[in-house]
Amino acid sequence: MNKRYVIGGIVVVALVLIGWYALDNSAIEYTNVDKAEKLGSTVQIVGTWVKDDGSSYDQNQDIFRFTLKDQNGKSIPVELAGSKPNNFEIAVSLVVKGRVENGVLKAQNVLTKCPSKYEGTPQGA
Repeated sequence: MNKRYVIGGIVVVALVLIGWYALDNSAIEYTNVDKAEKLGSTVQIVGTWVKDDGSSYDQNQDIFRFTLKDQNGKSIPVELAGSKPNNFEIAVSLVVKGRVENGVLKAQNVLTKCPSKYEGTPQGA
């Protein structure tokens, strides 16, 4: 067999394995607080900021803290390594990606969903 075909075949198999591994690791489950606490792996939780609990930023540790309430109404404290996400105060919902450790959701990323400025006002308003 030609050496080129053998090397080409090995490269193709390696690329397929790398692609499969990357896709497998990027599949992060959407869940709620209860399930996230049990799983212990990286998850995504959709919820809202509990404004009554406030939020804070620790400059020394570079950590932003707030409380998230999931769609089932269960709350969990969140710690995000980094500063406050853009539009945090006006967000209608949040998607927090992270892992629960000792009852705290250690966030890797927080996405904010802001109210649409393109929605029309209801008729008769």
